[in-house]
Amino acid sequence: MNTFRTLNLSFFLACMGLIATAYYMEYVMYLDPCPLCMVQRYIIILIATAGLAAVLQSPNRRGELVYCCVQVVLCMLGASVAGRHVWLQHAPADKIPECFPGIEMIFAHNRFFDALAIVFAGTGECAQVSWKFLGLSIPEWTLLVFIGFGLAASTQFTISKKRTQ
Repeated sequence: MNTFRTLNLSFFLACMGLIATAYYMEYVMYLDPCPLCMVQRYIIILIATAGLAAVLQSPNRRGELVYCCVQVVLCMLGASVAGRHVWLQHAPADKIPECFPGIEMIFAHNRFFDALAIVFAGTGECAQVSWKFLGLSIPEWTLLVFIGFGLAASTQFTISKKRTQ
């Protein structure tokens, strides 16, 4: 198995571990995810899907570049959402938006793009820190994960690009 497939299998397995941890925190530790947490979960699932597709397809060198670009873009999107979440957790009380109902209710009662704007703006519940490990909250850990995945995908892009030339 080449390094590209190994990296993508690692992405897939790490993402599945993160999703399993998220469900453990939700259903065993009873930590309800806020809308920004849910968006970060969906992005992690998309990264896992891209990783699994790259392993199963075993693309040529140009295909590797496409997969790397998709993963870098997803990681940047995830890092921006996690960064917004971290900002909300450290923002002054007067800068925190009011609480809204769950993500399902937001999309059920608003037009799609309005609901998306509400979700990405964050809600008051996104500012609450309900769990920490080694002094970092869940969004801070997730931000580090997105940065790490993005660096790995960027490095793989560089390696694949050199091999195509």
